[in-house]
This record gives sequence, structure tokens and C-alpha cells, in this order.
Amino acid sequence: MKLTIDPASPVAPYEQLRARIAALASSGDLPVGHRLPTVRGLADDLGLAANTVAKAYRALEGDGVVETRGRHGTFVAAAGDAAARQAAAAAQAYAQHVRRLGLDREEAQAAVRDALRAAYDPAD
Repeated sequence: MKLTIDPASPVAPYEQLRARIAALASSGDLPVGHRLPTVRGLADDLGLAANTVAKAYRALEGDGVVETRGRHGTFVAAAGDAAARQAAAAAQAYAQHVRRLGLDREEAQAAVRDALRAAYDPAD
């Protein structure tokens, strides 16, 4: 697993690391069950503080991308299923919330389109 951190990037190092590991897991380049390096080992390899790597691992665990098995280490989880479940739950919560706010279907969908455009195409 080859990871790099761009120190000139405006994106925080832990977020760069989190995003890169999530992308590798999502693409299958890091297969389910792959053991990630230890926090200290990866921190040393990347020239980061151990707390920075630990923060990225905690965020990945919270997203369901990795799972920590105590002293055995941190492993890539079946992220696709967890991501789909979380997306469905977020969509359900959004739908209920905008309905309570009184938005009609078209207004709710327009808000989602705008949010997705901003998230996926920030340069537009």
C-alpha cells in the first residue's frame, strides 16, 4: 500500500489519509480483510504524528471502512455494504426532515441536486 501526504495541500493530513484509504478500499485495491499498518508504523512511514494517523483510522472506522480487532490490528471491512446502509439511512432522515419542513418533492430534490453538485463538482 503506497500512500503519500501532500504537505502543501489545504486538506488536513488526516483527511488526505482517510480519503485515500477509503478510495483504495472502495476500488478494491485494498481488499476486504487486508490488514492496515499499525498507527505508529504508518505515522513513521509518512512523517506524521501518530495522533494524526489514529484520527484517520477512527474516522474510517466510524464510516465502516475499517474495523479494529483490538491487539490484532486494523482491517479493511466490507465498506460497500456499510456505505450503502449509511447512505440509505441519511436519505431517509433527509426525506423525513424536508417533509416536516413543508417542502414538496421537487424542492427537496432540487436541494439534493445542489448539494451533490457542490460536493462532487466544487469547481462549478
